[in-house]
Amino acid sequence: MLFPMHIAQHRLPFFFLLCSLLLAGYAAAQEQSVRPGINRHFVDPDWQRWVNTFERPGREVYDKRHAIVEASGLRPGMAVADIGAGTGLFTRLFAPRIEPGGTVYAVDISRTFVENILRTASEQGLANVKGIVNTPEDVGLPADSIDLAFITDTYHHFEYPEQTMASIHRALRDDGRVIIIDFRRDPRTSSRWVMGHVRTNKAQTVEEMKAAGFRLVADRPFMRTNYFLEFVKAE
Repeated sequence: MLFPMHIAQHRLPFFFLLCSLLLAGYAAAQEQSVRPGINRHFVDPDWQRWVNTFERPGREVYDKRHAIVEASGLRPGMAVADIGAGTGLFTRLFAPRIEPGGTVYAVDISRTFVENILRTASEQGLANVKGIVNTPEDVGLPADSIDLAFITDTYHHFEYPEQTMASIHRALRDDGRVIIIDFRRDPRTSSRWVMGHVRTNKAQTVEEMKAAGFRLVADRPFMRTNYFLEFVKAE
């Protein structure tokens, strides 16, 4: 519709005001980072330093790695996303367990980590490993593409847990599962490092997963300093 010039001039400020309000509402709706800077150490990481940190005796998820693999319910042909794959410890353990026909996606925000995982997987003859460099808000997986999202000692590193879990929810097939392994956070027993570094305790993680559209189906108590939770999509 065409308006006389004097009417159009009055309408223009209202149009710009409306756009400003809409943009402000959109910005307010965006999730804010819950831990700004928590992943700064992974921007340009020293690969060998983190191998020595993540893959060492005394780290519970390393000491219990074979029990964790057994508890994860792997089977041939599965598509598994190792989210926050780090140095690829579980990526390499999962790859032969889902053959033939299975794929492990090594997902990490660090390109250095992903490139080195692909290199070490190739050196070990693991041809079913694919790498994804994701963003802090999205794991970068296609919809309905995975049977298992495996997240170990990484949930507390999600800067945008709502958006990240929404992207995982989309990526999971209808009968897919999520496994979260993370540190127990209890002021009575946890170290000062855990209390200062880890954002949620087990109960808070369960509540956040419920809000993200998941239902807890298993809580496996075979670790001391970490918990092992398994979720499916809520009906």
